[in-house]
Amino acid sequence: MEIFNALYGAFLGDNLTWTIVGSVLVFLALGYVGARLWVWSLALAALLIGLKAPLPCLSLYIVLAAIFNIFLLRRLLISRPLMKLMKGFMPKISATERVALEAGVVWVEKDLFSGRPNFGKLLNEPYPQLTLEEKKFLEGPLNDLCESLNDWEIWQNKDISPKSWDLIKKGKFLGMIVSKKYGGLGVSNYLASSVLQKLASRSATGCITVMVPNSLGPAELISHYGTQKQKDELLPKLASGEHIPCFGLTEPTAGSDAGGMKATGILFKDHDGSLKIKMNWDKRWITLAAISTLLGIAFKLKDPDNLLKTGNSEIGITCALIPSNLPGVVVGRRHDPISVPFYNCPTQGHDVIIPVDYIVGGLEGAGRGWQMLMECLAAGRGVSLPAQSVGGVKLCTRVASAHCVIRKQFGISIGNFEGVREPLGRIAGLTYLMEANRVFTCGGLDKGIKPPVITAIAKYNQTELGRKVLQDAMDVVGGQGISRGPRNLLANMYIGAPIGITVEGANILTRTLMIFGQGALRAHPYAFKEVDSIDKKDSKGFDQAFWGHVGHVVRNSFRAVLLSVTRGLLTSAPVGGPTSKYYRRLSWTSASFAILADLAMGGLGGTLKSRQMVTGRLADILSWMYLGFSALRRYEAEGRRKEDLPLIHFAMQYAFTEIQKAFDGLYRNISLPGLGWFFAGPVRLWSQLNSLGNGVSDKVLNQIATLIQKDGEQRDRLTDGIYYSKTVGDALNRIDTAFKTISQAEKILGKVKQAVKARQLPKKKMGPSLIKEAVEKGILTQEELALIQKAEELRNDAIKVDDFSQDEYLGKIPLKRAENA
Repeated sequence: MEIFNALYGAFLGDNLTWTIVGSVLVFLALGYVGARLWVWSLALAALLIGLKAPLPCLSLYIVLAAIFNIFLLRRLLISRPLMKLMKGFMPKISATERVALEAGVVWVEKDLFSGRPNFGKLLNEPYPQLTLEEKKFLEGPLNDLCESLNDWEIWQNKDISPKSWDLIKKGKFLGMIVSKKYGGLGVSNYLASSVLQKLASRSATGCITVMVPNSLGPAELISHYGTQKQKDELLPKLASGEHIPCFGLTEPTAGSDAGGMKATGILFKDHDGSLKIKMNWDKRWITLAAISTLLGIAFKLKDPDNLLKTGNSEIGITCALIPSNLPGVVVGRRHDPISVPFYNCPTQGHDVIIPVDYIVGGLEGAGRGWQMLMECLAAGRGVSLPAQSVGGVKLCTRVASAHCVIRKQFGISIGNFEGVREPLGRIAGLTYLMEANRVFTCGGLDKGIKPPVITAIAKYNQTELGRKVLQDAMDVVGGQGISRGPRNLLANMYIGAPIGITVEGANILTRTLMIFGQGALRAHPYAFKEVDSIDKKDSKGFDQAFWGHVGHVVRNSFRAVLLSVTRGLLTSAPVGGPTSKYYRRLSWTSASFAILADLAMGGLGGTLKSRQMVTGRLADILSWMYLGFSALRRYEAEGRRKEDLPLIHFAMQYAFTEIQKAFDGLYRNISLPGLGWFFAGPVRLWSQLNSLGNGVSDKVLNQIATLIQKDGEQRDRLTDGIYYSKTVGDALNRIDTAFKTISQAEKILGKVKQAVKARQLPKKKMGPSLIKEAVEKGILTQEELALIQKAEELRNDAIKVDDFSQDEYLGKIPLKRAENA
C-alpha cells in the first residue's frame, strides 16, 4: 500500500505538467532498475488516476492488469496461443547444434550479455599465478627442451631433432594433461598455457608438436570419457610417449560442418559372436598422423541390423581409438602447411575392423562423439592457440623494441621516429592486452568449467591479434624481417600465422557462427529457454521465459538510452581512480549490446543464421567487452601499477574503438523490419556524435613506445614467459645483449651531451672525435669508452642479416648451420 501511495502521490495533482513530468521520471526510474510487472501495473494505475481517467477505462485496465499479473490467466489466455504462433518463427536447432549449445557452461559472458554486468563480482574471478613448483618446471625441463629446439635447423631438416624428441618423451610433454595417477604431469590449464607460450617463442613446430596431444586428442577423450580399462592401458603409454597420438576429425567434405562427415563405421557380429565395427575414413590436416601409433577417429556409427536394440540404424557421431598398425590403416604421408615443418597429414582407413571396445567409453560412448568433441574443444580452444599467439607477440615485442634502439637512420635510433613509434606502441599495447586475456581465460578454465563462447572468443581474437602484431613487427624490423636465416626470429612465425587462423574452428565461422550464435542462446538469460520450451511444448516454461525476456528488453532499452545520454555516469564502478570510467563505459556498452542483440534475434528470427555480417559484428562487441574486462582484471590483479597506466589506457581505448566500429556497422546494415531507417539515420548519427571510442591517442602510443625501449623491469615483465637462451650467438641473445649494452652506452653518452651544454666540450655532432675529447678531458673514463665501443660493435653485429652462396641457396649444398641461433 505504501508503494501505491508513493506512486499515486508522484502522479496526482491539479497541474497536468507536473503529472506528466512526474510520470516520466518514475517510468525512467522503473525502467532503469528493471522493476517487476506488478510495480509497473501500480505505476500505470496511479498515472490513470492522476490523469482522472474515466471509470470504464480504469475498469478495463484493472482487467488487463489482472490477466497479465495472475500467472494462470496469463498462461492460458496469452502465453499458450503466443507459443503456438511463434513456433514457425523461432530458429530451428539441429541435433549437432543442440549438443554444442549444451556443452560446457556460461561464465563471464552471461554478465556481459545481461545489460547489467556485476563488475564487482567479476573482479573476484581468479587471475592465476604460477606456483614455485610450476616455475621450476618451466625453468628446468622446459628450458632444456627449448634450448634443444633450433628453429632454423628444424625448417631445413623438416623435423625436430632426435634429441628434442627424446626430451619431449622423457619430460612427458605429450602427457601434460594426463593425471599423475596414470604417469602424466597432471598440469593446470594455466601451466599448460605457459608451457606452450614459451615453446611458441622458440619454435612453432615444437609448440604444435606438444600442443596437439594436450588439446583435442586421445588423452583428453580417455581422461574424461574412457572406460577404466582404456584409462589403465592407454593413459600411461600416452604420458610416457610410448604412444604418439593424433585425432582425425576434418575431412574433404567436413570441416566446421560435422554433418558432412563421410567416415563411417558399420556394426556387425563376427563369426565368434562378438560385436565389431568395419570402418572407412578419409581424413586430412591431422597433426602427427604420419608418425602416430594411436589414432582417434570421429565417424558416423551405423547399426543396420539393430544389434544394439535401439531401433535406430543411425547411432550418430562416435569416437574410436585405433592402433595405426591395424590392417587397412594408411598413415605416413604429409601435407606441406605453408612450409611450417610440423607433421600435418592425411590418413585413410579401408575396411578397418575394430572391436566395439575401441569406442571411447565403450558401447556407452556410441553416438556420444559430438558431445565429447564439443566439450573438449570448449576447453582446448581457450588454452592452446591463444598461448601460441601470446608467446609469439611477446617475442615480437622483445625483438621490435630492441631493434628500434639498435637500428639507426639519419644518425638517431629509429625508435625516435613517430612513424615507427606508432606500430611499436601497438605491438606492446596488444601484448599487454593479449596476456591479460590468456591468464584470465585460463583462470576460468581452472575452475573446472568449460565455457565454449569464452574460449571461442579467446581463440578467434588471440590468433587474429597475433597476426596483426606480427605484421606491425615485420614493418618495424623491415629488411631484417624478410631475410630468412638463423638470425631471423620473425619470418617463420609470419609465414605460419595463417595456420592458427584455420585450425580448431576456422576463424571466419568461429566469429560469425560460434561467438554470437552460441552466445545468443547460451549466455542470454531467456533465449534458449524460449526455444527449448517451444520445442518441448512447455507452456509454463515458455510463459516464464517469454515474459522474463520482455522485462529484460524493457530494462535494457531504458538503460541503453539513459547510459548513452549520460555516457555511463548513472552506473557505479567497483574501483576508483583512472580506470573507473572504463567500467562505466562497459556497462553502457553491455546495455546497448543487449538491446541490439534482442532486436536482431527478434527482428531477423530464423534468418539470423544466414545474416553473418550482422552476427559477426555482434560477436565483435561481445568479444571486445570480454577482452577489455580481461585487461582491467589484470590491472587490478597486478596491484594497479602506475607505470602500467599507458598500457591499460591503450587496451581500453583499443577495445572501445573496435566496439564502436561494430556498432556503427550494425546501425548502417542491420535492416530490421520497419526500423532500418531509424538505426541507419538518427541512431547512427547519435552513435557517432556520442562515440564509445575514437582510436588510441598519440599520447598513449608515444608513452608505450618510450617505456618499451627502456631496459628494465617493466619491459621484462611485459615479455615474461618467453624463452631466453644464455648461449652466446643465439639470435635473441644477440639482439638483446646489443640492446642492453647500447642502453648503458646511451646513459654514458648523456654525460657527453651535458658537457656540451655546459661548454666543457665544443658543440659538434656526436662522434668518435667528440668522445675522444671527452676522455681526454676526464669527462669519460677508459672503461666508459670501452663500453661505448663495445656497444657499437654489438650494434653492427646485430643489424646484420644472413646471406648464402648461390649453391647453398639453390640447395646444391647444405645451408650453413645456425650458429646456435
